[in-house]
Amino acid sequence: MGRESLWLAVGFIGQLAFTGRFVLQWLYSEYKKRSMIPVGFWYLSIIGSALLLAYAIYRADPVFIVGQSFGFIVYLRNLQLIAKHGEKASPEPDKGH
Repeated sequence: MGRESLWLAVGFIGQLAFTGRFVLQWLYSEYKKRSMIPVGFWYLSIIGSALLLAYAIYRADPVFIVGQSFGFIVYLRNLQLIAKHGEKASPEPDKGH
């Protein structure tokens, strides 16, 4: 596998993890019969973001780098908050209140 193919694999795996987080959230919400965000969503987010950030850096794409850097910080902070409070899943905020 050449260098370019390796980086394409990193990018596609990152995108797969990032997409997988929505599938996980959807299936988990269907299982719980309400909109929920499982902790796995945040782990897939951080993994996908880290891989996509590495790919963006390799491609030297400043727009992609800034976008993934911000997301990475948000996902990391959510995992820190979950660890601090020992949460397993959190409901979606109620938009009506």
